Amino acid sequence: MDLTIPGAMGGKEAVRRLLEFDSKARVIVSSGYADDPVMADHRDYGFCARLRKPMDLAELSTVVNQALDSC
Repeated sequence: MDLTIPGAMGGKEAVRRLLEFDSKARVIVSSGYADDPVMADHRDYGFCARLRKPMDLAELSTVVNQALDSC
């Protein structure tokens, strides 16, 4: 889930709503803003893992597998 979406609901609000609906949802946050507090403490905001942009396919695959195994 993208953390920042100009003019629309971003990942922080979306994950909060999603977890109200399904508390076992496994959500990965992604952003190019490395200094955002959500990226530093993603689990505190309900995310299982994080991906910093830009990313490559190998990073995406690794993080998705980690989220499926550990969340």
